[in-house]
Amino acid sequence: MRGRITKEITKMHWSPKPIPDEDKVKQLQQQIGVPHEIACLLIQRGIEDYDTAKSFFRPELSDLHDPFLMSGMRAAVDRIFLAIDKGEKIMVYGDYDVDGTTAVALVYSFLKKSHPHCIYYIPDRYQEGYGISNKGIDHAKAEEVSLIIAMDCGIKAIDKVSYAQTLGIDFIICDHHLPGEAVPDALAILDPKQSNCSYPFKDLCGCGVGFKLIHALTQQKGGVIEDILPFVDLVAMAIAADIVPMVGENRILTHFGIQQIHQNPRLGIRFFINEFKRKINVSDLVFVIAPRINGAGRIKHGSHAVALLLSEEKEEALSRARAIELFNSERKELDQKITAQALDQIKQNQEEELYSTVVFQPDWHKGVVGIVASRLIETHYRPTVVFAASGDYYTGSVRSVKGVDVYQILEACKAHIVQFGGHRYAAGLTIKPEDYLPFKKAFELAVAQSIHPEQRLPSTSYDLEMTLDKISPKFHRIMTQMAPFGPGNMRPVFLTKNCLDGGGSRAVGADQNHLKLDVIDDSKSKLSGIGFDMANHINKIKSRDLFDVLYTVNENEFRGEKSLQLKLKGLRFSN
Repeated sequence: MRGRITKEITKMHWSPKPIPDEDKVKQLQQQIGVPHEIACLLIQRGIEDYDTAKSFFRPELSDLHDPFLMSGMRAAVDRIFLAIDKGEKIMVYGDYDVDGTTAVALVYSFLKKSHPHCIYYIPDRYQEGYGISNKGIDHAKAEEVSLIIAMDCGIKAIDKVSYAQTLGIDFIICDHHLPGEAVPDALAILDPKQSNCSYPFKDLCGCGVGFKLIHALTQQKGGVIEDILPFVDLVAMAIAADIVPMVGENRILTHFGIQQIHQNPRLGIRFFINEFKRKINVSDLVFVIAPRINGAGRIKHGSHAVALLLSEEKEEALSRARAIELFNSERKELDQKITAQALDQIKQNQEEELYSTVVFQPDWHKGVVGIVASRLIETHYRPTVVFAASGDYYTGSVRSVKGVDVYQILEACKAHIVQFGGHRYAAGLTIKPEDYLPFKKAFELAVAQSIHPEQRLPSTSYDLEMTLDKISPKFHRIMTQMAPFGPGNMRPVFLTKNCLDGGGSRAVGADQNHLKLDVIDDSKSKLSGIGFDMANHINKIKSRDLFDVLYTVNENEFRGEKSLQLKLKGLRFSN
């Protein structure tokens, strides 16, 4: 398996981002006093003058938009205050992923402070599926709920909202997904992607919409945004996990959310971040916090994640965190086991060159098939579907490669599909068992007809080509202030050509499969680097062959000593 991954890395295409206009770069350099390379990075991100740079480097809460600019906000706020005044019971209903569970925790805990008649509800991933369910509405009726606030779902739940109305239950929908041609007849819909919504920032996540709702409620009561800062950590977790653009309001909310986590982390997540001696960053939210919150819904039930985030007693929080850690460990074991089984299936069918991967085993766990699909793409770079048995049907998760719209491909295969949903790069579907082979053939044909040759190779883009002498402590310090990083403001990637072994390069790690690089370039500057799963290059490096490296720059701490190092994303030889 490792050899195959190395082969894919070797073939990866490196593409440069557009080179910024030199006059603009020099002008910005003069205005804000930064190195030439930093000015280039900023221009690439649309930051071309002093004022935009100031907003970028110094996010301010005052730059957040008035929540009442969002269509439906006035009706939502009035209905919630009416429910509070009349002592009505409110249910906060949300999806089982990170965005949904954090959104539920945020709105529920905010309302609960002044309104004890509140409950929350997370649907069961396997019994109810995604979004609003009749079972959830029936539970609300049994609990004498008269108002449901739906978080991170509901924009397409036309029939479900109508059903709730027949039971005398009002709906407020807080969603961020693209609406269909018709929307539910809810009392209020908060979704900046609605065509009739003039809210200036369209890329909020579901929890972000929830934050705008509690901001509006706070504002209505005469409060200020600082009153709700303790909730912004939840928004940062959701933004990072949902991979929404790290620009505009998302960047401001993430900045202050990370600050909140660093200074006063809620009890529920302290167990997971105790090991960090440094400031938390977006990567920690994506790779440490999010998988654990998601793991609850994948393995057990999403309500465990909400309970963890709401924990107010140390012992309770610790107990819940340990349970979540066990769910996550089980998720990882399943993920590794199923990935290995899927790779074996692919290996057995390698007699023909395929454009897609479609695999199935009845006993695979439905909660991890999406993760497995992503893992398979790391090794076999092509659109992938992983199926498991689910009652009388097969359910599958679809993941795609850059530039290939799997939603359109599923449209072409819909004769063999019971139902599907999703977007360009990720989707879910249900098929009948007898349609598995016809679907597999149809999917392969549709991918083969739509994929371009260049889309069959993984590619990565880099910001700038530069020599190692440009990497100074000042350069790194300023670049670090460009965080939080994410889509739309990714961590800068650099290319340095004509590198040589500085003498100390070696294979490291328990299996000697990682590369500890000691590198020198044309500028005669010397730096160390780390390349995970790149030790296969060591012989050519030690033979003094010239090579190019693609990398990000980070700070490494070893025995109390801090130094800058390259984190390799790719390595290729010059000849």
